[in-house]
Amino acid sequence: MDILNKANRIRLLNFSTPQMRAFHFSWFAFHICFFGWFGIAPLMAVVRDDLGLTKTQIGNTIIASVAITILVRLVIGVLCDKIGPRRAYTWLLCLGSLPVMGIGFASSFETFLLARLAIGAIGASFVITQYHTSVMFAPNVVGTANATSAGWGNLGGGTTQILMPLIFSGILMLGVNEALGWRLAMVVPGVVLFLTGIAYYFFTQDAPNGNFDELRARGELPSASGEHGMAQSFKAAAKDVRVWALFVVYAACFGVELTINNIAAIYFFDHFDLTLATAGMIAGLFGLMNLFARTLGGIFSDLFARSGGLKGRVRWLFIAMLCEGVALMFFSQMHVLALAIGIMLVFSLFVQMAEGATFGVVPFINKKALGAVAGIVGAGGNAGAVAAGFLFRSESLSYQQGLFYLGIAVLIASLCALVVRFSPEVEAEEAQAYRDAVGEDTGAGALSLR
Repeated sequence: MDILNKANRIRLLNFSTPQMRAFHFSWFAFHICFFGWFGIAPLMAVVRDDLGLTKTQIGNTIIASVAITILVRLVIGVLCDKIGPRRAYTWLLCLGSLPVMGIGFASSFETFLLARLAIGAIGASFVITQYHTSVMFAPNVVGTANATSAGWGNLGGGTTQILMPLIFSGILMLGVNEALGWRLAMVVPGVVLFLTGIAYYFFTQDAPNGNFDELRARGELPSASGEHGMAQSFKAAAKDVRVWALFVVYAACFGVELTINNIAAIYFFDHFDLTLATAGMIAGLFGLMNLFARTLGGIFSDLFARSGGLKGRVRWLFIAMLCEGVALMFFSQMHVLALAIGIMLVFSLFVQMAEGATFGVVPFINKKALGAVAGIVGAGGNAGAVAAGFLFRSESLSYQQGLFYLGIAVLIASLCALVVRFSPEVEAEEAQAYRDAVGEDTGAGALSLR
């Protein structure tokens, strides 16, 4: 789609423009979604004892938490094309808050599994975040904007690991027992999700010039029907082999991050004999790298594009994926806590930079079907998490072995980045758009505090 008046700079402390309001609300909404999505993960040792769960059953709940997101991400992408990211996010946040608060009613493995399955739908928030920043920012900074908004959203995976045990401990200090404490703790992210959904509706808009229905009424945006309808948009994206190559790539980076978010706390708790709070703090470091790591992936994508165009973006994606696979294999072999933490941080750096690099490429695949492309590629992340989940549900396979095999899979998947090619015409068109955006930028840099 051709959206006018995209921002060519990211002014972090400026909340007056629709572009920056969308930027800040989208990353914050995604951040809060992580609290709902993975809020139970750092409390799994308590839940395991309360509900009497086996390792296989815990593995099944991990798979459930990311499986439903595959379908919802496919739908939410084309839904953004139709109704706009503002309304799509509002509905997802408000409806998604219900199972987050409702998980406290689980009294058996089956009901807990169903609750985690339902909660997994809010993971589709990522697609809306990437969609909203893609339509708000120009080619010279879209990689940085996408990576930063997603990275600060993913940061929720780290803060969740740290804060949820603290919330749980605070509730216990009120005299509540552990069985009731973990249930009450999940009410907190549920309430915040609902309130964020309401705020998103009133403080953001779909595009720089207004909401999609207003743009269509003025003839600035095609009607969401016929060749621009949801079915045609999805079909155009689905028949492009590059989309599925990026699907596999994202499965091997974001899918891996989701898997680590689910198992890190219990892995450190069991393998290094730590307390629940300490294990959560260490596991939280993995997600906290999103504060800057995914942004770096987007910044490097934009920098590689400056000299190498779209080919440069793809080249950087391949490098990041390759380094991620190697680092993960090393992490799986660590048996000393200090070394395990150090290698985990290196691995976290590359997995998140690879994610930023992926969505530094996505906006250029098919602009007329941006939502569908973002949805399919985003669904790849959850498909990867589901596939990885099977490695960690087997009683006969240790977590260390599973992580090593996962590292090998990432190395193989990195080759899919090389499948992504662009025609000379598209290369030339985007190179000119990049130069135009840079020419309009009178500031000193793409990302600033002003």
